Amino acid sequence: CYFSRPRGEALQHGQSGTLPHFLEEPVDAYIVKSNPIKLRCQARPALQIFFKCNGEWVHQSQHLSQEHTDLGTGLKIREVLINVSRQQVEDFHGPEDYWCLCVAWSHLGTSKSRKATVRIAYLRKNFEQDPQGTEVPLNGMMVLHCRPPEGVPVAEVEWLKNDEPLDPKGTVDSRGDHDLIVSEARLSDSGNYTCVSSNIVAKRRSVTAAVVVYVDGGWGEWSEWSACSSDCERQRGRECTAPEPKHGGRLCDGVALATDNCTGGLCTQSVEGSSDVALYSGLAAGVVTVVLLIIAVALYRRSQSEYGVDVIDSSALTGGFQSFSFKTSRQANPLLINSSMQPDLTVSRTYTSPMCFQDSIDKELMAERSLLDPLPDLKVKGQKIEVHCNFLVSVGAAERAEYHVMSHPQTFPRGLAPDYRGVAVGTTLCRRGKTLFPPQVSLTPSRPLHRATAVFGHAGGRLVVPNTGISLLVPHGGIAEDTTWETYMIIHQEDSSTVSEDGPEIFLSPAVTYGPPGLDLSCPIAMTVAHCAEVAADNWTIRLKRQMQDNKWEEVMSVDEESASCYCLLETQRCHVLLEHPGRYALVGEPLNQDAAKRLRLAVFGSPDTSNSLGFTLRVYCVDDTPHAFQEVAVGERTRGGRLLEEPKMMLFRGNTFSLQVSIQDVPQLLWSIKPFTTCQEFSFSQVWASSQRPLQCAFSLERYSHSSTQLSCKIGIRQVKGEEQILQVYTSVVENEKGVVPFFTQSDCTITSQTGSRAFKIPPSIRQRISATFDTANAKGKDWRLLAQKLHIDRNLCYFACQESPSSVILSLWEAQHQDSGDLDSLASALEEISKVQSPRTATLREERESEFTKLG
Repeated sequence: CYFSRPRGEALQHGQSGTLPHFLEEPVDAYIVKSNPIKLRCQARPALQIFFKCNGEWVHQSQHLSQEHTDLGTGLKIREVLINVSRQQVEDFHGPEDYWCLCVAWSHLGTSKSRKATVRIAYLRKNFEQDPQGTEVPLNGMMVLHCRPPEGVPVAEVEWLKNDEPLDPKGTVDSRGDHDLIVSEARLSDSGNYTCVSSNIVAKRRSVTAAVVVYVDGGWGEWSEWSACSSDCERQRGRECTAPEPKHGGRLCDGVALATDNCTGGLCTQSVEGSSDVALYSGLAAGVVTVVLLIIAVALYRRSQSEYGVDVIDSSALTGGFQSFSFKTSRQANPLLINSSMQPDLTVSRTYTSPMCFQDSIDKELMAERSLLDPLPDLKVKGQKIEVHCNFLVSVGAAERAEYHVMSHPQTFPRGLAPDYRGVAVGTTLCRRGKTLFPPQVSLTPSRPLHRATAVFGHAGGRLVVPNTGISLLVPHGGIAEDTTWETYMIIHQEDSSTVSEDGPEIFLSPAVTYGPPGLDLSCPIAMTVAHCAEVAADNWTIRLKRQMQDNKWEEVMSVDEESASCYCLLETQRCHVLLEHPGRYALVGEPLNQDAAKRLRLAVFGSPDTSNSLGFTLRVYCVDDTPHAFQEVAVGERTRGGRLLEEPKMMLFRGNTFSLQVSIQDVPQLLWSIKPFTTCQEFSFSQVWASSQRPLQCAFSLERYSHSSTQLSCKIGIRQVKGEEQILQVYTSVVENEKGVVPFFTQSDCTITSQTGSRAFKIPPSIRQRISATFDTANAKGKDWRLLAQKLHIDRNLCYFACQESPSSVILSLWEAQHQDSGDLDSLASALEEISKVQSPRTATLREERESEFTKLG
């Protein structure tokens, strides 16, 4: 036995009656290359110490032992070493790593040390993920990913910038997953970044990633208006210096020079020089116009005196909007007091897309004439329809023909008219035969209008910001008679960090301000706002919020709850809101789970590289799926000469905290090259989920090898990690002279932002009054406003309508907002038909009793 000793020798080594205590235990070790490692043990009191590796005793001859006496206790201390070679570790094929421990003996018994593992150290050559070059906007988030090579022990990572160690302090955040994150990029953060991985075996360098921090241009102050020219115009300009674009940043959107017509007595020269003939002609036309309007009003009042206000006929609704193709009145309608009433002829045409009023005033009038030309002898109730110059006079024409080009001269009170960046403020925002900009200025479209303004009176009207999905309806009668208000809407693109300091809420729509602040209405206005939430499943809590004076957002109501102060009608892509107080409003959402999703619209644009005749750039946008967000992209691309290369697609982006990756695929390798390290780019989750201030964009720079290669075909893959994926197919000509006009994919010719009076409404005011008068009054048959709301599918939160002076009128305002994109009244007419067939409970009981009696007699 290795461990037997004479008793005297044991006493000589200091028997203390205790178990051995390890002063040093073997530690984990790594074999580097072919160099063996040493394992060491030290214990007291110890008669013997031996190593045991992988369950087997190590032979005595492989031990190197020594002992000495502890001067403090007089006890013997024994120390043992063994060598472990690379060959021994490689030859071991057990279920775990190679291991060794020590066993020490004393007179009282044995003690075991800890296990020490021995592993062969290595470091692979290739990184699992190299950092990719990127372009970052100033103050944007910069993220560089690095996955070091596989190694034992696990490699440590450090970052170099321009081959110098990067100071981890300041704005740099190097996380445990080795990613380098700069939360707010500065111009000084541009440079070449390298990820360095090292362990006890070697040091590896990743591919160098070039980072460019760019600055988009911003407009400085406008200059003062110049003096009025002989053409009765003045000008002012601005410079793209606040800041100046740098490092490839975008030029300022819009134009540097704007013109405006001189008004308010600033321009008298041209007036004095005008001919007397034009003056007298204008006066004559004005007199004729007034006479014709007086006749029209008289005829309308005469025709209206023949009907009662309680008459409702659904045929009048549909017949009045079919360009003189009228239907006869339906008989036996219990809601009709005068069933022989003729259809309302005060409307001759409808606007099928009130979200964008396409026709200018003179086109509308000419269209009216063209409708009447084939029917010169058409008569209504003995009155012949007359056409005089550009005005239509017929029964009730005064009710429908409110053609205002500029504000009423006695308008009051006036709100704060928003600055139109040089465009004259008027109802139509357009002038016939005169360009808004001088010839030397580029006619590429400027930044889209984010606001609209109009003057409304007692007749009400509709205000629209074109191509944004945002509109405002001021009901007929909402403004007091003999009073007009200059009303405006302004769109703001808010960042979700402002909606809540620490909550999970995000903006689902742009923020919309309507005013002026003192706007006094007798009934609520209806505002329509587009949103990007996927509301098919109950994964959201959606709220309407209003910004207060301290810039904090206060909840007005939850869409799913009932409220007596506000009403929200949420649809798939937009929300209709009834409001009574001006201010800034927005829809916000709080995700209830990770399945909550918002809709993204994906688009790819392309344009030749102006600095390289062989270059071509693809720009991929991922924006909220709202018309306003895509309008920003379309106008910006039109300014820079971009072409939409594939029909935009929709994608659901879920709140599962995973990022969005954009990659270019299937580029013809023999014909095209792509800028290195840009084939796959990534947006962080928070960039896509919570930020909505500017469109998310990434770019792919390609270069063809020869001028003979004029076609580019490839795919753009856009996917959320652990989410949906969409593919945009690109096939386009890259030759400059083959480039067509950029598709705007919006109604770019839409400049009229408002309609006043009854032209703005689907339901003629006379019919609206009859419906309200009938349904606002309680009815024994149960045919009141509650039944009307039910048939129009607006029967949630009825307590709100119950608090209104005229519930039916408010319901119809909401119906108008909901159906502004359709030009017919079928749904309303069908609802009234269904109501007319509803039986009262008493009638139904009598019928049942009568049928029972007949059954008994039979």
